[in-house]
Amino acid sequence: MRRFFTICALSLASFLGVSAQTPADSAMIADAGWKQTVVANGVIAQEASFPSLYGVPQHIVIVRVLPDYGMLEVVRHNSFERTSEVAVREGADAAINAIYSQFKEYMPNENALGASRHNDIGYPTIMLCTDANGMDVVSDDNGYNWQGNSLTYTDHLDYTSYECQMVWNDLYNIIFSSNNAIASFDPETDDPTFQMYLGRAYATRAFCYFNLAQLYQFTYVGNQDKPCVPLITNENSADAAANGAPRATVQEIYDQIEADLETGINFLKAAEDAGATRADRRYIDQAVAYGIRARVALTKQEWAAAEEAAQTAISLSDARPATIAEVSYPTFWDVSEPDWMWGVLVEESDNVVSSGIVNWPSHMGSLNYGYANFSGGKQINKALYNTIPDTDVRKGWWTGVDSTSVNLSAAQQEWMDTYSYPAYTQVKFGSYNNVIGQSASANDIPLMRIEEMYLIMAEAQAMGGNTGTGKSTLESLIQSYRDPEYTCTAASAADIQDEIYRQRRIEFWGEGLIWFDIMRLNKDIDRRGAGYPQPTSVYYIPAGSNVLLWRIPQNEINSNQALTEDDNNPQGDTPQPVQDIIE
Repeated sequence: MRRFFTICALSLASFLGVSAQTPADSAMIADAGWKQTVVANGVIAQEASFPSLYGVPQHIVIVRVLPDYGMLEVVRHNSFERTSEVAVREGADAAINAIYSQFKEYMPNENALGASRHNDIGYPTIMLCTDANGMDVVSDDNGYNWQGNSLTYTDHLDYTSYECQMVWNDLYNIIFSSNNAIASFDPETDDPTFQMYLGRAYATRAFCYFNLAQLYQFTYVGNQDKPCVPLITNENSADAAANGAPRATVQEIYDQIEADLETGINFLKAAEDAGATRADRRYIDQAVAYGIRARVALTKQEWAAAEEAAQTAISLSDARPATIAEVSYPTFWDVSEPDWMWGVLVEESDNVVSSGIVNWPSHMGSLNYGYANFSGGKQINKALYNTIPDTDVRKGWWTGVDSTSVNLSAAQQEWMDTYSYPAYTQVKFGSYNNVIGQSASANDIPLMRIEEMYLIMAEAQAMGGNTGTGKSTLESLIQSYRDPEYTCTAASAADIQDEIYRQRRIEFWGEGLIWFDIMRLNKDIDRRGAGYPQPTSVYYIPAGSNVLLWRIPQNEINSNQALTEDDNNPQGDTPQPVQDIIE
């Protein structure tokens, strides 16, 4: 049986971060005569029409899929009246795929911003921004570099900036889709497929709130009572639409994260025990959910819980650490690589690919065609690079002082020379299908690799009182998979933690993770000696500075009835350049 539905990606108050434009719009949503209809076996539709929502007429249908479902043909309109997409989904697949499609969207915020931004690409936008905010992904602030605002922190100090809106919208969009999916299924279902879908939705929502918590407030420990972000779930969304949503505390957000992970893991375990499996690594499975739990516990300094979650993730995962041989050439572009637990699966038909340049590899890649060819690409912090011994295979993930790398073929080196990439440029990420100069860059994007679980385990062991065990776990990982001659010289727990932080900065360079380490470990941002080409990009920002916190976008403050200007994070002073250290 097939039915047609018009679905609008409903964005209410702070729900999606793209809020109702006026209080009248919010009242219109709350007061609308919502009609509920059983339209097929196990399918219920709630619908209402609005003469004006966000300034345009819209019709909204929210579909609830129950265990006994039929085939749905979905006509999906998003909240900005972009061109409709018609997709045939088999029952509840639509709700789940709506979540993961938002990890790789082409300009999802174009109408909200009133501008076409070539760094507006879904979740990878957040990766690009946070990496550029830090001190390890170095780049030239020029007309081809779309991370210029992030280099100078304008992206989150100015709450009217494009990036400020994009980061907020992207995470709340995924939360909205996760809430929709959770609300679509009977929580008492014993169907393994629906249990798997519920588990994914809960875990994805936890992932998004965990990111938000670390962007809009300082780390968990010592800041539990401070304001964080609005907490919107499938249970309070109607009230949030009518009345807005205040900032929940850090503790409240982490409570929700942990509850979602517990629920999600339980659903995923039940599904997997019954034989349900994920089709590919774009989807969260039980191992990935435990990986997120390990990240959360590490941030909370709950060392035993972090170790246990990391160990469980390793035991459940089908991934293994990549060998020295497997990372001795440009790679990290395929979700099927042995060490990937979770990633953004990009397909050649995706709009971000057909655009040619509006995608993550265009900005990050060196060996494909894109903005990086003309912006000068992305370099590693020179001081960090100099800590990598020649016996470590990762030294070849970047070119050296002579702009060459032993990891490159002759043809790859010729490409690098043709575009005059400077020293220390990344060649970690290969081009799609290893085709040099590829413009159809359907590179997958890593979200979690299993090496991280070993490093979490090592840090948790050391900080939890087992320094010898933590040191041994670290040495075993690096000696076996990166540098056979590695020895950890750190003795104290704190020093081992610092060494693991250094290893994480190298291993996960460019993967959108290290900003969260900076925040959880209360590290300074010190760009002196990093090799930034412009003196105006050289900053020293101490830990705890308000410069490090993202501000809630002005649009959200204006339209969320539960927020005022006083509820926002204070605007940090614009950072001032400092004298560089030149070796």
